[in-house]
Amino acid sequence: MIVPRGPDLLRMLQYVGKPLLLLALYDVAIVFAFKVLHWQWIALPHIPLALYGSAIGLILGFRNQSCYARWWEARTLWGAVVNNARSWVRQTVTLRAPEDHETPELHEMRVNLVYHQIAFVHALRAHLRKLEPWSDLKPLLVETELATLQGQANVPLALQLKMGSLLQECKHRGWLDPLQWAAMDTTLNDLADAQGGTERIKNTPMPKQYDYFPRLFVHIYCFLLPLAMVTNMGWFTPLGSTLVGFIFLTLDKIGRDLEDPFDNKIYDVPLTSITRGIEINLRQMLGETNLPQPVTPDKGVLW
Repeated sequence: MIVPRGPDLLRMLQYVGKPLLLLALYDVAIVFAFKVLHWQWIALPHIPLALYGSAIGLILGFRNQSCYARWWEARTLWGAVVNNARSWVRQTVTLRAPEDHETPELHEMRVNLVYHQIAFVHALRAHLRKLEPWSDLKPLLVETELATLQGQANVPLALQLKMGSLLQECKHRGWLDPLQWAAMDTTLNDLADAQGGTERIKNTPMPKQYDYFPRLFVHIYCFLLPLAMVTNMGWFTPLGSTLVGFIFLTLDKIGRDLEDPFDNKIYDVPLTSITRGIEINLRQMLGETNLPQPVTPDKGVLW
């Protein structure tokens, strides 16, 4: 995710740099042909550019709104993951042995429940980005469990199943009464709902028509721009055409960048920062003091 830090003209130009450069060169070629070679026939001054531009603008606006809705839903679902992870640990640290006798086994169970929750959020991030999670999970889980997880197609789901088993063990040992068990099981269900929502976004891409046709319309419009402008603007055609083309090319790219919020690119939901924040919060709630550092922006990008 790009972190706002004021206008950056160079970054703005780089955003659509290659197609914008090609458009500028094309504009210069049209002006050269019209003014120097006297190819008057290439001019199309009667093209209703304003009408075409309005129609394409509506199409791009509708497409971009749909793409941003996907991006925002992805961020909202991860907000639910954050809240439920905190609730899980709050419920975990209040576990009590019968007659309030603290035991090493109970403390170990608390740590186990919290570490499995941390492992879950890291595994979900890697799962959505199609990366390997093992470097993040190794400090949190025992070797035998890591070996078991490596054979799973859906590691976050396997970790949810493990947390459910740990809850059953807590209930069996008397560390959870039925109401407490039901509350923590509800939290686990809410985490499963959030995971399902993120997987739905990841595995259901935008229809190809939403990507192909707006891009085609923008390219056709940019092709027609200098042909319609050259009669009236003359040598200034590259300036006007490139400026208008920059707007439409940028709008088209914004929509395509927001289509997949989990693609591990600079415009995506900052999952690395979110999961690191969850880990810090959960370890603090557990009483730990040796905490990892928060993720900070790297060259204006928060991952």
